[in-house]
Amino acid sequence: MLSHRFARRTAFSTAALIIGATALTGCAGENATASGSEKTLSIDYATYNPLSLVIKDKGWLDEAAKEQGVNVEWIQSAGSNKANEALRADAVDVGSTAGSAALLARSNGSPIKTIDLYSQPEWAALVVGKDSKISSVKDLKGKTVAATKGTDPYFFLLQALEEAGLSEDDITLQNLQHADGRTALANGSVDAWSGLDPIMAAAEQDGAKLLYRNLNFNTYGALNAREDFIEQSPELAQLVVDSYEKAREWAGKNPEETAKILADVASLEPEVASTVIEDRSNLDVPAAPGADYTRVLGTIAPTLVASGDVSKQESVDEALSTLVDDQFAAKADAAKISGE
Repeated sequence: MLSHRFARRTAFSTAALIIGATALTGCAGENATASGSEKTLSIDYATYNPLSLVIKDKGWLDEAAKEQGVNVEWIQSAGSNKANEALRADAVDVGSTAGSAALLARSNGSPIKTIDLYSQPEWAALVVGKDSKISSVKDLKGKTVAATKGTDPYFFLLQALEEAGLSEDDITLQNLQHADGRTALANGSVDAWSGLDPIMAAAEQDGAKLLYRNLNFNTYGALNAREDFIEQSPELAQLVVDSYEKAREWAGKNPEETAKILADVASLEPEVASTVIEDRSNLDVPAAPGADYTRVLGTIAPTLVASGDVSKQESVDEALSTLVDDQFAAKADAAKISGE
């Protein structure tokens, strides 16, 4: 199953590079000369998913997969929306998103399942410039706000507006990728930005202010796999989840080195990376996506319909009831992955 889709994945990554898209930065070139019979596991890494950075840096998954005759192709996701695009396009087998983005994708027909949770972060908040006179969410009425549609910061914004008695119609939304949203805030193109760590933490260091925070409006970090991958390569799905369990244990014992890995990949100052890892990223969460996960997604579900991102509530309800596949997380075993 993996080998027959390798050519399409490589084409997807190459096309992204040709058009200069920021969506994905792939390592497909490493396998470009691979024979048609060679198996490839394609998986994303992202600065909003610190465990993916640890796994890639340590090479644990690469070595474990090699023992099974499988190459690992790492593709960078710039946001949950881009990870979802890659999953839908069959460009990756496993991709990391916010839980809300996973629910959105499945509600709109993407054949994915959440197989593991990698964090319970406070990674989204509303941000304004250091000299902004905006002091509350209500002050956003009539203002221009940047957010990346299809991601946790976007849904964070919608929930914050609703809580303040406003809606998306009360603002002018600029649909910008996370890094571009920060730039737009810094140069005054927008009045506020619904930000995402670690970019948000870096903006804070430059003087940006967090206008509004609410942990309950953030959803879990979800590791999602395509259904055909789960069905045809369950042993590789288990290998991925076991690698994540090893990374979870390692990161818990080595928070400073985890922050350093993040700082190196995301080009952050060490103290910024430490803020993200130690203050706003709860990596010590159960691997299995259980009742707490579906409960927080249940609060997001009506927002998906109200915003027009999903056409009908029945689609969201069906997606929520079928999104989770916990068979691999229930058997997660870090000891099966070698390495220090």
